[in-house]
Amino acid sequence: MELRRLRDLAGISGRDLAARIGISQSKISRIESGNVIPSLPEVTAWGEAVEAPPEAREMLADLTQAVFVEMHSWRTALQQQTHLQDQIREQEDQARLIRSFQPSLVPGLLQTAEYARRVFTLFDPPYAVGDLPMIVAARLQRQVALYDENRCFEFLITEAALRCRPGPVRLLLAQLDRIASVSTLENVSMGLIPLDTESLVCPSHGFTLFESDGSAGESFVEIEVTHMRLTARNQEDVAMYRRQWSLLRDMAIYGDAARDFLAKLGADLRAEAG
Repeated sequence: MELRRLRDLAGISGRDLAARIGISQSKISRIESGNVIPSLPEVTAWGEAVEAPPEAREMLADLTQAVFVEMHSWRTALQQQTHLQDQIREQEDQARLIRSFQPSLVPGLLQTAEYARRVFTLFDPPYAVGDLPMIVAARLQRQVALYDENRCFEFLITEAALRCRPGPVRLLLAQLDRIASVSTLENVSMGLIPLDTESLVCPSHGFTLFESDGSAGESFVEIEVTHMRLTARNQEDVAMYRRQWSLLRDMAIYGDAARDFLAKLGADLRAEAG
C-alpha cells in the first residue's frame, strides 16, 4: 500500500507515526493492511509526517476522495453482469446491522416475489424478460438473512412507499401482510412513517447504512438515485446519515401501532377497490 511504502521510505515506525498524526498505532496497522480506509485529514497528516513529495500527497488525496464516494452506474454495471443481487448480498453479509430507509418503494429485503418481479419490470435500463425469474430468486435469497438471529435489521418506510403499487391491489395487500409478518421477528425493527407526521428531516433519496463491528472494515452508506448507486465511506458523511436516521426514527411508529397501521391501510385499499 502506498501509505506504508511512504512510511518505510521515511524510516518512521508505526508507533511514531501514530503519535505524530494523532491516531492509534492499531489504526495505523489496520490502514496499512487495508482493513480501514483513512479519512482525508488523516491522509494529509500522514503525507506531512513522512515528508512525502507534493505530487505523492496530491495523488493520495485524489485516491482518498475517489474511495470515499464510489459511483456505480446501473447501466455500466448491468452490461457486465445480469443482476446485482449477489453483489448486494455480499455487502449485507459483512454488516452486523443494516438500516434501510425507503421513501418510495418497499425495501428489497421485504419484497414478496410478485412485488419484486413487478418492480424489476419497471427498471430502466430494462432487464431481459427471460432473466426475471433468476433475478427475483436472487433477491429472495437475500431475505434468508432476516431469519439469522445473529444479524440485526432496521427498516424505516414511509406511507408513500407502502402505497406505491406496481400491480393490482391484491399484490399490495400481500406485500403489507409480508411486512407485518417480518415485523414480529426479534432481530428486526420495523418503523413506519405516516403521511400526516410532522417532518423532522426530508431526505431526497432512500439510503442504507451498513454498520460494521470494525473487524470487517468501517461502516458505509449507499444511496440509490435514478442512474446510479453511490457509496459513501467517509465517516463524517456516514455520521450525517446516522443523524438523519435518528430524526427519521423519531417520526416513525413501531410494534403493534405499526401493525395496526398496516391493517388499516389494507382495509382502506380494499374499500377503494370496491
